[in-house]
Amino acid sequence: MSSFLLAITIFIALLTAASMYRVAVGRTIFDRIIAAGLVGTNGFILLVLIGFLFGRINMFVDLAIAYALLNFVVIIVLGKYFDRGKEKQP
Repeated sequence: MSSFLLAITIFIALLTAASMYRVAVGRTIFDRIIAAGLVGTNGFILLVLIGFLFGRINMFVDLAIAYALLNFVVIIVLGKYFDRGKEKQP
């Protein structure tokens, strides 16, 4: 079971690296914001999986929930901020 969780963790870490490419090279700012949200979601999943691997799920789930809430708020704020910037232009 531990080797399976380790393989899944490595796979999700690779997916996070691919998402980081989209953050750096996204066509529009909204593509980059969505990719940043995906990186945050993958980070949440990685924290939970690392908690299972280390056998300290209680501590890591608390950290993951706090990180997910922060990620959600930041992505919503960034989306609203950049969306309003487009309305002000003539």
